[in-house]
Amino acid sequence: MQIEAYLFFGGTCEEALEFYRRSLGGEITGLMRYEGSPMDNAQLPAQWKQKVMHATFECAGARFMASDAMPGEPPPQQSGFAMSLYVPGSADEARAKFNALSEGGKVTMPFAPPFWGGHFGMVTDRFGVPWMVSSEH
Repeated sequence: MQIEAYLFFGGTCEEALEFYRRSLGGEITGLMRYEGSPMDNAQLPAQWKQKVMHATFECAGARFMASDAMPGEPPPQQSGFAMSLYVPGSADEARAKFNALSEGGKVTMPFAPPFWGGHFGMVTDRFGVPWMVSSEH
């Protein structure tokens, strides 16, 4: 069994995935668009045809999936969860990932040593996705 995160965006999925690719490394795989899918019908707005119906983001052996929500649905509210990014090794590498995710977002807990050891910080990125970033050193 495997449990993975699936993020929904209100039309900015491709932009968000590119942001994660630049911020974290990794690659976007299996990207499918609404155009040419069974959802590509008379009700699909022309501006939605190139939106992401499904994609996978893979990085260092981990992955999550993402898509743009169906047109006409309210924009997704990212709440009640956080993406957790653990960076083994140096705190400097984890800090670099934290800072990259923070670009245009809001830091809710600065990246620093917490009472339990290592380094830890929390940020909500510019797409509204909350992240917890940690390292062991």
